[in-house]
Amino acid sequence: MGWPRALYSAALLALAPLVWRRIRREHALTDARGGAGESPRTLRLGRIPPTPPGEPMLWLHCASVGEVLAARPLLEALLERYPGHRLTLTTMTATGAERARALAASRDDGRLVHRFVPLDFPAAAARFVTRLRPALALFFETELWPNLLHACHRQGVPVAVVNGRLSPGAFRGYRRLRPLMHEALACVDWLAAKSSADAERFRGLGMAAERTAVVGSLKFDIGTDDVAREVSERLRTRFGDRPVWVAGSTHEGEEAALLAAHARLREAHPEVLLVLVPRHPQRFDAVAVLCEQAGMPAARRSRDEWPTATTAVYLGDTMGELLALYGAADLAFVGGSLVPIGGHNLLEPAALGVPVLTGPALANFEEVAEVLREAEALVEVADEAALAAALAALFADPAEQRRLGEAGRAVVAANRGALVRTLEGLARLLPVK
Repeated sequence: MGWPRALYSAALLALAPLVWRRIRREHALTDARGGAGESPRTLRLGRIPPTPPGEPMLWLHCASVGEVLAARPLLEALLERYPGHRLTLTTMTATGAERARALAASRDDGRLVHRFVPLDFPAAAARFVTRLRPALALFFETELWPNLLHACHRQGVPVAVVNGRLSPGAFRGYRRLRPLMHEALACVDWLAAKSSADAERFRGLGMAAERTAVVGSLKFDIGTDDVAREVSERLRTRFGDRPVWVAGSTHEGEEAALLAAHARLREAHPEVLLVLVPRHPQRFDAVAVLCEQAGMPAARRSRDEWPTATTAVYLGDTMGELLALYGAADLAFVGGSLVPIGGHNLLEPAALGVPVLTGPALANFEEVAEVLREAEALVEVADEAALAAALAALFADPAEQRRLGEAGRAVVAANRGALVRTLEGLARLLPVK
C-alpha cells in the first residue's frame, strides 16, 4: 500500500466511531435497512451475498438520490446493451437507496439490485469487490473512493468514472490530497468528463490525459417517464385552473424564504398554489410545521390530502415523484440555490417544457446553468423578494411562460448525446458480444 493511501486508511479508521454514528443515524431516520437481520454494520462492511458463478455482474455506484436519477438512462442502456449481465446499483445514502430500490422494483426481470456501498476501509472494500465480482465498475460523477478503486484494480476489474464532475471547490479540496488522488486515479481505466473544464481539473489531480474523454453531461439525456407523465396529468386535473408553481429539492433554511415569497405572491394572486418538495424525507414533518407557522397549512401528499380551492401549499412529502410534480406545474423553482448548497438538476423541469427559476447558488450545475442562460431559458433570482416578483411577472405573461418552456426543452434536446459517447467508451473496457 502506498503511503498516501496508508495514511488515508489510518485516518479513516481513527474516525470510525464518528462514521458509524453517522451511518446509524441515517439508517434510523430513513428506515433504510437492507433486509431482514442485516444491520448497518453488516451492510457497510461489504458482507454481501457472493455473485453466483456464471452470472456476470455490472456495478454502478452513485452517491445519493440525485445521482441515481441522473444515472437512470445509463443503467437502463447498460441493461439493454449487456442482456446477459445483472447490474448492482450502490448508493452511499439511504435516500438514494430508496430511489434505487424503487427502480429495481419497477423492473420485472430481477436484473437490477441495490446494495449499500461499503465504507472505504481497506478490508471492507476488498471484501465487497471479491464477493460482487463485477465485470465492470462505474463510479458516477465525483465518487472517488481510494480503497474501492484500488480493490477493483488489484482484482483486475476495469474501472470507469462516468459523468465525471469536479467543481472548482471540490478541486481545491482534492488538490490538498494530490498524492492520494493521483494514486486513486491511477486505478481508473477511463474517465468520461462532463466538460473540458472538468477534464482539466481531473488532469490536475493526476488523471492521465490519454485515458480521459470529454463526452458531455448525461443529465441532458434525461428520459421521459410515462408513469410520471400520467401522474402529472392526474395532478393537474385535481389542481384545476389555478396557477401552480413547484419548489423542488428544497433545503433547511430555504423553505422559510420560499414560503415568504409565496405569501408575497398571493397578495396579488391569491389563487396561486405552491407545491413544496423538500429534498430529504427526514425533514418532511418539520417543513409541514413551517407551513403551519407561516399561516399556510399544507395538504400532504403522503396522507392522500388534496388541496382545496383555498389551500396555499401542497406538500410533496413522498419519494421519487419530483418529476411528476414538476410536470403538473406552470413554473418550477429548483432548490438548493437560495442557500449555499450549489443547486440541483435544472434540466428535470426543462426537459418537461416547464420554465425554470433558480437562486444564485449554482456551483454544482454551473455548466448546465450557462447553457440555459445562453438560450435565455433560465430565470435567476437573488432572494425571496426577487423570486416573488419573477413569479408574479411570469404568471401575468403566458407568452413568456411558453417561450421559456420551449427554450428549455430545446436546450435539452440539442445537448443530448453524452449517453451514446459514454457507451462507446465503455465498450472498449467491456466489449459487447
